[in-house]
Amino acid sequence: MKTNYSLRYAAHPNDARHYDTERLRQDFLIEQLFVKDQANMVYSMYDRMVVGGIMPVEEPLPLETIEPLKASYFTERREVGIFNVGGAGTVTVGNDNYALDFKEALYIGQGNKEIIFRSNSKQKPAKFYFNSATAHKAYPCRKVTKCDAVVARMGALETSNERNINKMLVNQVLPTCQLQMGMTELATGSVWNTMPAHVHSRRMEAYFYFELPEEQTICHFMGEPQETRHIWMRNEQAVLSPEWSIHSAAATHNYTFIWGMCGENIDYSDQDFFKTEELR
Repeated sequence: MKTNYSLRYAAHPNDARHYDTERLRQDFLIEQLFVKDQANMVYSMYDRMVVGGIMPVEEPLPLETIEPLKASYFTERREVGIFNVGGAGTVTVGNDNYALDFKEALYIGQGNKEIIFRSNSKQKPAKFYFNSATAHKAYPCRKVTKCDAVVARMGALETSNERNINKMLVNQVLPTCQLQMGMTELATGSVWNTMPAHVHSRRMEAYFYFELPEEQTICHFMGEPQETRHIWMRNEQAVLSPEWSIHSAAATHNYTFIWGMCGENIDYSDQDFFKTEELR
């Protein structure tokens, strides 16, 4: 068992507009989350979000604390949202077991000392993608499926953005301190998400892209609305989105992505939109 982590520091938009491709990828792209029998995490200075992936194969894996948290256990001052994007698996929280199948989610509240991840099969291991935010109160753990989600059907095939936004770990479904997560599924033939683009200066966000065939690629758009930049990404990679940045994408194939937010509020509709003709 091995736990790895890296730190990502916050950038001023006036500085970020001068970054070259390598620096953009270094600061915002998370290239590898899932490694056999490892937990990989990025601790971001954007609202102190942790983005991670855990892939148990040969043995169960605990969610271990990391040095930047200065905590005796991971959720001492944190809440966690988990999505399984692989084979069937189980998350054990204390004495409770939560079976998670593909695209099922779990919220874990503050104060749970022992969290263990297991796969049902070595041949098709679970892949647990998670976001974590700081927490001020302990809320109950709860499994959430798409049947529990608040679903927004948006876009159209004619504009290449027909999609279902599954709001799953959100305040309309269950209480959290500040973490909000959901999953957007694009229909066959659709490739655009989050267009018209928006920012929300009260919250940062992380996007995790998956269900993208290996030979296909996705272009994530970021930056200030009048100073946009892009990052080319592959399947099962994530990207950090600062509060000052748009977050949108187009790909060479339809895909699914998990969005996670934390910050000053939990209002999903708190968004400042920009018309497509305003983008530069």
